[in-house]
Amino acid sequence: MQLWHGGRLCTLAGDSGWGLIDDGALLVDGDTLRWVGPVAELPPEAAAAELIELDGALVTPGLVDCHTHLVYGGSRAHEFEQRLHGASYADIAKAGGGIRSTVAATRAASEAELLAAATKRARALMAEGVTTLEVKSGYGLDAATEARMLRVARQLQGLGLTVRTTYLAAHALPPEFADADDYIAAVCLWLPDLFEQGLVDAVDAFCEHIAFSPAQVARVFDAARRLGLPVKLHAEQLSDQGGAQLAAAHRALSCDHLEYLSPAGVQALAQAGTVAVLLPGAFYALRETQLPPIAALREAGVPIAIATDHNPGSSPTLSPLLMLNMACVLFRLTPEEALRGLTVNGARALGLADRGRLVAGQRADFCVWDGEHPRELAACFGHNPLKERVQQGLRGGA
Repeated sequence: MQLWHGGRLCTLAGDSGWGLIDDGALLVDGDTLRWVGPVAELPPEAAAAELIELDGALVTPGLVDCHTHLVYGGSRAHEFEQRLHGASYADIAKAGGGIRSTVAATRAASEAELLAAATKRARALMAEGVTTLEVKSGYGLDAATEARMLRVARQLQGLGLTVRTTYLAAHALPPEFADADDYIAAVCLWLPDLFEQGLVDAVDAFCEHIAFSPAQVARVFDAARRLGLPVKLHAEQLSDQGGAQLAAAHRALSCDHLEYLSPAGVQALAQAGTVAVLLPGAFYALRETQLPPIAALREAGVPIAIATDHNPGSSPTLSPLLMLNMACVLFRLTPEEALRGLTVNGARALGLADRGRLVAGQRADFCVWDGEHPRELAACFGHNPLKERVQQGLRGGA
């Protein structure tokens, strides 16, 4: 066992509040937190543990990045310039850019090339405290490349973090398909084989006027349900398509983006217990002006998560700490809401209840920071105060 001794713990133990413990300690037994509390109340078994002094450092749960597109080929930096000259996300997509551009580059990349690039990105996220990561497919749009992307995502677990893989073949219409309904049939056909290979933890889709309709997404969700797979949804990013209601009807783990979420959509998410995942990086990069309905989500009691949404086009960030700051500045979340969004609620958006808090029985995923109060993680941007990252009880360093 290990005894992490003498730190300021941000446990997030309750439904609200930081759950701060000054002069606290963590007793780690293998990959599990056996005991968490004040040093003055240490249990007898702590005497036999390896002592690790925290020297007053701040400790939080490990960060959970619940929405990324980490595996892909190529770059879309030129689209950044196009948007500065007035082109919209939809304009670029219609001209053959956007997702389709990344699809071409990803199809041309080998598995080794994709793994090398994704490894660098994953390490960057880990260096800012990420211990659990979601990775989506969706830049293959054919059976072989989707499988290649998911295999690469699975291999990232060897770096020392948990990776959850999400099948997002219903991301865009590939060039070899003229009819979206025919493509959706193919997406549903490929899923069982990928599931049997152990490559899929959840299923996602892009419900938008430039992507797929609610009726088409429902077919994908039905295919997922037949396999017992949970679903997620990119919804209401550019317009209100009623995607949130569709996701809620299928008891989706999460609905993501949500700038154009309606009052009816808010209530549907609340009733279903679906997490609202907000993505400030994409909001910022696309210079969006329509804010997600934060006050309505709060009032309805919808859990709010945040994530990097790392992707080559609309959110090329690899800084979860910057997302904490942006969530507060752009979306007016409190620092506590933002940190819960990247820990407790980020885990919930992945269907994981065993992490995100510093309480006995949870996984020993935590971060040691150079700071006095957890609000500093959101307030101070442009630097990285991480001192040490621990995943499943293993010290991974910063």
